[in-house]
Amino acid sequence: MNPTLQQAIQRQRRILEGWLASSLAILAEGCRDIWPDRQKLEARLIQGMEELPYCKYLYALDANARQITANVARSGLMPDQFGRDRRERPYLAEALAGADFSLSEAYISRNARRPSLTAVARIQGNAGELLGYLGADFDLRELPATQALYQQPEQWMQMKGDPAIRAGLFHQERVNSPLDEHIDEVLALIDELITVHGVFHAKLHFSSSRATLWVVDDPFRYRLHGFADLSDPNLCLAYPRLPYPADASIPAEKVRDVLNCFKELRFMDETLYLRSGTINIFNGMVGLTFSCDGSHYMPWDEFLDKNVGFWVGASGH
Repeated sequence: MNPTLQQAIQRQRRILEGWLASSLAILAEGCRDIWPDRQKLEARLIQGMEELPYCKYLYALDANARQITANVARSGLMPDQFGRDRRERPYLAEALAGADFSLSEAYISRNARRPSLTAVARIQGNAGELLGYLGADFDLRELPATQALYQQPEQWMQMKGDPAIRAGLFHQERVNSPLDEHIDEVLALIDELITVHGVFHAKLHFSSSRATLWVVDDPFRYRLHGFADLSDPNLCLAYPRLPYPADASIPAEKVRDVLNCFKELRFMDETLYLRSGTINIFNGMVGLTFSCDGSHYMPWDEFLDKNVGFWVGASGH
């Protein structure tokens, strides 16, 4: 996981920890005073569900992490969970190690199969001895939406593909596709669609002679075109003329340069060659997938700085 994504996740976790820690501490104190009376504990946890409006389940565990109450849900008690041994569950590791409060990493829940979190508070007696633990499960989709949208960093990323394809790389060679045979005309058409007709994201599949396009006026749906469409300039008539976006990261005059580099990489070698190329003018990123199934994602200006010799030596095969 890249550092920027980790930071976004940790920022959200800190918000949740700040919200949950004090609420669970108050509830844990209430449980301490009636420990270990199951009936009274379950009654207190039912009340606790009102204090934790986004909680899915509450339960109490003894000092050995064995459940001494039913699961308390909004629909009522789930007595089948009484007596369950949770010692080996990963979300208890910090609590068992002595943490007063801990919030687990996200995991896929065992029953609903949905991303979830578990918060655990230690319950201590008046003399400081360990009585047990208070557990609170949360479904991620039911938590308050406090997180900001993650912003993908504009930096070079390399991802290796299928090992079976890499192993057979030198037993294959490029076969001319219909798009290859008319590549100048097709790239000129794609340039026109991006700079004049509102296409902001385009993926060109050179080996299969097709393209997938996204337009600014309808960004949630893609358009798929085969070679018959891509070889016909009339295709522009199916896309309304739109001004080139002022907030695009890639200047309009540089789009053709990026596409021309795709052409160079497509024909750079008969064994190691470009299979598909992607351009997105808003995030300024170029995506490349080579015959070795290795993929690269990088800022457009950094991409234009590389020459063919660089790619022959760095395409991840």
